[in-house]
Amino acid sequence: MSLNISDRYKGSILIVDDTLENLKFLSTLLAEQGYKVRSVVNGQMALTVARAAQPDLVLLDIKMPDMDGYEVCQRLKAESQTQEIPVIFLSALDEVPDKLKAFKVGGVDYITKPFQLEEVLARVENQLSLLAARAEIRQLNAELELRVIQRTAQLEREIAERQRIQEQLLHMALHDSLTGLPNRVMFMKRLQEVLNRARQHPDHLFAVLFLDCDRFKIVNDSLGHLVGDQLLIAVARRLESCLRPGNTLARLGGDEFTVLLGEIEHLDDATHLADRLQRELVMPFQLDRDEIFIGASIGIVLGTKSYDQPEHVLRDADTAMYQAKAMGKGRYQVFDTGMHYQALELLQLETDLRRAVKRQEFQVHYQPIVSLKTGRLVGFEALTRWIHPTRGLIPPCQFIPLAEDAGLVTAIDLWMIRQACHQLNTWQRQFPSDRPLSISVNLSVKHFDKPNLVEQIDQILHQTGMEGRFLTLEITESAILDNPETAGVILQQLKQRQIRLALDDFGTGYSSMSYLHQFPIDSVKVDRSFISGTGQFLENPAIVTAIFTLAQSLEVGAIAEGIETVQQLSQLRDLGYEYGQGYYFSSPVEAEAATLLMVAPPSWLSPSNA
Repeated sequence: MSLNISDRYKGSILIVDDTLENLKFLSTLLAEQGYKVRSVVNGQMALTVARAAQPDLVLLDIKMPDMDGYEVCQRLKAESQTQEIPVIFLSALDEVPDKLKAFKVGGVDYITKPFQLEEVLARVENQLSLLAARAEIRQLNAELELRVIQRTAQLEREIAERQRIQEQLLHMALHDSLTGLPNRVMFMKRLQEVLNRARQHPDHLFAVLFLDCDRFKIVNDSLGHLVGDQLLIAVARRLESCLRPGNTLARLGGDEFTVLLGEIEHLDDATHLADRLQRELVMPFQLDRDEIFIGASIGIVLGTKSYDQPEHVLRDADTAMYQAKAMGKGRYQVFDTGMHYQALELLQLETDLRRAVKRQEFQVHYQPIVSLKTGRLVGFEALTRWIHPTRGLIPPCQFIPLAEDAGLVTAIDLWMIRQACHQLNTWQRQFPSDRPLSISVNLSVKHFDKPNLVEQIDQILHQTGMEGRFLTLEITESAILDNPETAGVILQQLKQRQIRLALDDFGTGYSSMSYLHQFPIDSVKVDRSFISGTGQFLENPAIVTAIFTLAQSLEVGAIAEGIETVQQLSQLRDLGYEYGQGYYFSSPVEAEAATLLMVAPPSWLSPSNA
């Protein structure tokens, strides 16, 4: 069956030759191959047809009367509408100078007479293929340019949205969501600024007041959390009314407030303010139909250049506040370095802690990490517990800060990692699965001052036989921010071993958000203070939502800590959180109890907890 020429059309060709036999031969040959052919016998006609018809290719004889092929080609190349048309010269001349001149005036190829059928077809097809390729490249470039424009606009929108989210998160991270006051992070930041001024000016005095509301728990428990929140807002407004511009009032959490007096003349400035605050707070609060009476215990610390860290100032103010409570509440107490019993107790505890490291008086407790969608157990977080020989179980909040100050925390952490890896390896052999469990272990910021952290972890993995991909190391933002260059190198080395990295207590700091995208973080752990609090529902749903949005935009996972109620679990599921942990599932338990969670379906999978 013969094909219609239009069905096999391969392109249009203009043949220019003053010899009719050549025209007939080439026209017939090329038409049979599916080309649309036009033929002219001189240069002027060639120019006219080329301008009008825009052929895909010109076969141009060199030796012609009036206007030779060289001049025709030069004119074609000089005009914008014809300069892109490829020209193949036809000539009986086979000398190198003739060919060089042909290429110099713009020719792309050269066919020598007498014509060889295969050569003509090959050279024509080659040039038309090149022409088609160039057209395709132009089309692809145009499409690519359009895509780049569209993607650039999309990226600009995404960047603007990310900046908006970061700014929102930054504001939320620096302010208390209930009262609108500065929170602990902002307070510590401003306190650090005051400490810096005190170092530069030795006579500079400042003061910190640590205020705890007396009887707040009774009000909160008896009248409900809503009234408790209203009371805290009212307390915040009343405290604000007592302060001068330049002073900082912050809510640290719960019913604890702090005041920073950035510059004072004498301690009396702080004590007079404490008197006024207490007078204001003993006045009744009218909340709807309830008249509420509370008071406040206040600790005062006089700040001087002797303080190195804002945490120490706050610690001493907190100590003085508890001393005021111990003396009967409703009063203030100025911190006295002569409060020896606290110092002696800390010293004794540090001595006991050093002994505990040598004797390995620690236990590992395991808290399940659960898929919020399926309830499936996906791993554990390993948590340190100190079993003191005489005082019994000492919670981490009491000895971990002391261990960091005493330089003991790295030894404790490495012992923990070794025990956790050994236990996980045991579980993986005991309960083989196509979805093996993982283990998460906290890593103190102090490790990033050590040169051999990665080698020590390598040794632990080798000795316990555990693969790095099943280990997650949880770090705080301070581990990154204190020395970002060193931290970046260490984190990259850990990632090369397939060890996963999680940013712990996320949302409680303010710098991690700007640094998060620069480091190979796999996930963020939303701090429990945003999840659980005084009610059954999320304590700070706006922050929890914003953190999940930020994590998605940065393509990192988000794990919710501190889930205590089914309502919190339901909210987190609706927000899209995939993993979580908390007392709703299980408190941290010893290895034997954790093993039972894998042997039998855990309680949270029962219908009553669904």
